[in-house]
Amino acid sequence: MPKKSYKENLVDKPAYEVGSQQVIKGRQNPTMTFMSNDLVPGSNAYIEIGWIYEMPSPNPHIGIHTHDYPEIVLHIGTDPKNPEYLGGKIEFTVGDEKLVIEKTSALFIPKGVKHGPLTWKSVVKPHIQMVVMPGAGTIKESNPAGYLPSAKNKRKTKRSS
Repeated sequence: MPKKSYKENLVDKPAYEVGSQQVIKGRQNPTMTFMSNDLVPGSNAYIEIGWIYEMPSPNPHIGIHTHDYPEIVLHIGTDPKNPEYLGGKIEFTVGDEKLVIEKTSALFIPKGVKHGPLTWKSVVKPHIQMVVMPGAGTIKESNPAGYLPSAKNKRKTKRSS
């Protein structure tokens, strides 16, 4: 059996496909897509990353939406001496529950669960927001943060990443 090269599975040049339709101050926009079927055919996962470096404006810029796939949302602090320190405070509504995120964290959101808005209450230090959607291999399938307009994504705010 011939040896397979995995070089074609390495994404070191991301796609910048989410967020270019709206100006958002204080965060990376557009965000970076590091995994999708467009970048690695057959990966069947969507991974998007964006830096938040000061209070985003507008805030919130991620409104209420749902997905046809489960979603994992990570907020990652950048202090190597205190990796659990997020460097900010975020209110995130999932279902009808308002969550307060102040530490490096990962949140699993089941398929079809309404979530948003995401509202930054403070940004003290830059941090990273990362979205992982197993099974959603394209931007259209993942519809990150309600990016694509649809009847079921009735957003109260404009959207980026």
